[in-house]
Amino acid sequence: MADFAAPVERLIDEFKHLPGIGQKTAQRLAFYILRSTKEDALGLADAIREAKDKIRTCSTCNNITDTDPCLYCVGPTRGKATICVVEEAHNIMAIEKTRAYSGMYHVLGGSLSPLSGRGPDQLHIKSLIERLKGGTVEEIIMATNPTAEGEATAVYLSKLLKPLGVRVSRIGVGIPVGADLEYADEVTMMKAMEGRRDL
Repeated sequence: MADFAAPVERLIDEFKHLPGIGQKTAQRLAFYILRSTKEDALGLADAIREAKDKIRTCSTCNNITDTDPCLYCVGPTRGKATICVVEEAHNIMAIEKTRAYSGMYHVLGGSLSPLSGRGPDQLHIKSLIERLKGGTVEEIIMATNPTAEGEATAVYLSKLLKPLGVRVSRIGVGIPVGADLEYADEVTMMKAMEGRRDL
């Protein structure tokens, strides 16, 4: 026998699919939604629906966007000589918060992780190499997470890209090993960008 009415159980089950949400948090969220006004609840549902309907990946850099190409790729003040490579689209915001970088981005869609079945073919590496063919790119900054997978990805890409005549650098000190870029504060991220090093 269910503890709650079927619609409430379904809502709880849907919340449990979110990362980091267990049974108790899912129940709290479900009851928060039930206590909120109908307009607020439907506003949340509409925001989710709109995001799923309108958000896609940029055909140039693989960032999430509602316009293609994305605002970073068409920004008139963005420098075309540097591409900062990140694992996921949300990593871009950590770098943008510093206001110290105004180049291009490239989202890999993850990192190399043989144990998880993610090899080079599962990442957006071919499109990164295609972007180098125009000859305008002078430097690739590896801003993958400072984890074992992120480091392996940076080293792999460095060996792949250096023979193409482009400088390959790595973000420097400031980010603790094992952390995600998403949680870095502005000062830490700025120091990491300033202290990047060649691979």
